[in-house]
Amino acid sequence: MRLAGKKIIQLVSNDFEDLELWYPVHRLREEGAIVEIVGEKADEKYIGKYGVPIVSDKAFDDITPSEYDAILVPGGWSPDLLRRFDSVLAMVRHFDETKQPIGQICHAGWVLISAGVLNGVNVTSTPGIKDDMTNAGATWHDEAVVVDGHIISSRRPPDLPDYMREFIKVLEGSK
Repeated sequence: MRLAGKKIIQLVSNDFEDLELWYPVHRLREEGAIVEIVGEKADEKYIGKYGVPIVSDKAFDDITPSEYDAILVPGGWSPDLLRRFDSVLAMVRHFDETKQPIGQICHAGWVLISAGVLNGVNVTSTPGIKDDMTNAGATWHDEAVVVDGHIISSRRPPDLPDYMREFIKVLEGSK
């Protein structure tokens, strides 16, 4: 149990990419981490792009980021909804300021763009938001996973094994 005692925020809203949310949750729980599903409302059912539901544990406004070790932002269309919440952007900024792991995959880069944390950062994402990422000051790479300090980014579902391997390495080495 390499991650026993680690607490992770998994953000959620409707239209998340099912695999990009569920795969990390399962992998981290397999390693002993506590993963809390955090959405606009607590105990709310959210539906993924392909119809797989998940129920939130907590609401954005119930979270104290300093009580967690990392944050994950799923892909799909949910990042466009997530980035509209000041509390979500504040969470991402907290993890950036404290240099704790931030995981982002596919369209999740939109949340980090809106949080203003990508200037000078090496990242990847779905190629569809490459221009958004570079316009936010990031250096975009077409690779399965890119690690730049505490920010771990990935492109799409086929890259999930690489993404989670690197996310877990960074999380193991974090305070």
